[in-house]
Amino acid sequence: MTTPRTILITGAQGAIGQTLRTCLRQHVKLMRLTDIRDIGPAGPGEECHRADLGDLAQIEPLVRGVDAIVHLGGALGAIREDGKVVGETGWDTILHANIVGTYNVFEAARRNGVKRVVYASSIHAHGFYRRERRPTLDDPPRPDTRYGLSKAFGEAAGRYYADKYGLQVVALRIATFKQRPTLVRDLGTWISPRDMTELVRCSLSYPDTHFDVLWGVSANTRSLYDNPNARRYGYFPQDDSEAFRDELLANPEAADDNAFERLFHAAHLASTEWAGDVSRIL
Repeated sequence: MTTPRTILITGAQGAIGQTLRTCLRQHVKLMRLTDIRDIGPAGPGEECHRADLGDLAQIEPLVRGVDAIVHLGGALGAIREDGKVVGETGWDTILHANIVGTYNVFEAARRNGVKRVVYASSIHAHGFYRRERRPTLDDPPRPDTRYGLSKAFGEAAGRYYADKYGLQVVALRIATFKQRPTLVRDLGTWISPRDMTELVRCSLSYPDTHFDVLWGVSANTRSLYDNPNARRYGYFPQDDSEAFRDELLANPEAADDNAFERLFHAAHLASTEWAGDVSRIL
């Protein structure tokens, strides 16, 4: 399978969506872009639509005629103030945007004969694995938040639609997407915009897909994840967070110095609403 000629990108106004909008343009004939927020005017080879993923009637017309969907849309996991996490997103928001919305995208794809869906999952679907352990692609979900729970649902929905209806589904467990690492913990989880674009391109073009999971990480020397499926897909990332290591270690504001948060892949989201027993999470 070559890169599809026409793709729909949901959540196109988000950080990853804006990156793909720019960097995937050369690979496709038409990008149909949607977000619940205003996207702005369409550029060459683009269509822009404002829509609510939680409303199937709004999503289904956008799916018609596309070869593939890159599903990035949904609510984020953390509530932030002044750059700090102060809580996690409420259930009603997650239910509407991430669970109902994701179901609607897969169902609209099925109804309209879309061949492939690339789904933006997250490491937060497995965030309560201890950091000294590398979660494998066969490990069961261990969500750290309602957001992580919704991403585990999305992966399960993707497998269901692949097994039952023959969709080709690639779930990307995206770690830390940033222009550059800003925290010491990013050394193990960072994915650069260049590598994110290439990961999505490979996920769209690989010919032999049923249902696969790929970690969304760059070629980090200190990576917390092994990525065999990504190599099979032809994804060979170019960037390494190690280039920023000395700078981060010298910056007190970048320190990974919270002993509790260092226990888990969830990092800062591990502590929100925490009332558990650390000794039980092995």
